[in-house]
Amino acid sequence: MRRIVVRSSPLHGRGVFALADIRSGTLILEYKGKLVSWRRAQRGHGRSTAEQGHTFFFALDDGRVIDGGQNGNSARWLNHSCTPNCEAEQDGERVFIRTIRTIREGGELCIDYQLQIEGRRTAGLRRAYACRCGSARCRGTMFAD
Repeated sequence: MRRIVVRSSPLHGRGVFALADIRSGTLILEYKGKLVSWRRAQRGHGRSTAEQGHTFFFALDDGRVIDGGQNGNSARWLNHSCTPNCEAEQDGERVFIRTIRTIREGGELCIDYQLQIEGRRTAGLRRAYACRCGSARCRGTMFAD
């Protein structure tokens, strides 16, 4: 039985939604894609076929990246929220998405991106990574603070 579906999101572009109630602590899916270096991911970003405003990179602890834009799955469409209902768990070079609270049928699954960048956060970067979650505790950004 399918538990999730990708469809248009009120937050941004596409999103991942529950087809039925999903209990807290449920392993939903693995973030899949091609395993590449950050350098290769950044070079390929300019040639990406991702929709405008989307990147599908998931950083690993060892400095590599899972590029969900290459051989990726539904997990690449998880949107950001400052009050997420899912979290990512890294196991070696694999990343799994697990619910951290119950998600009702029709609810959008979200994680806190906690993006980190080197260098100055320019106005353009702040605009590009502005949060759209609408949470009462919204930080206004997808960046980690």
